[in-house]
Amino acid sequence: MASEYPPMKRMLKLTVRVRNSDTHLGKSVSDVLIDLYKKSGISGATVLQGVRGYGARGSSRVDILGLSVNLPVIIETVDDYQKIESVLSSVKNIVGGNGLITLEEVNAF
Repeated sequence: MASEYPPMKRMLKLTVRVRNSDTHLGKSVSDVLIDLYKKSGISGATVLQGVRGYGARGSSRVDILGLSVNLPVIIETVDDYQKIESVLSSVKNIVGGNGLITLEEVNAF
């Protein structure tokens, strides 16, 4: 019986973790990265807002009033090796020492 799914493809997932208050040249890091990905022809990206976290620069959490400018943000994209590798040095420059950048090989349909 033939599979209902297209064949899997090996791709790279690029994940960036920063705080939502982090900026690059006066613009939020997540906005700058989304703009970069679009201009580079990357097929899509997602920005996820966290509710709590901690790292080298301390803790992030929602306070009693539900307000915070310091919550964690995750920006993820998955695409071909060449497209992800073509933006990697720019991503490193944009994020600088303010976050964590990870790369993973993934199987995508």
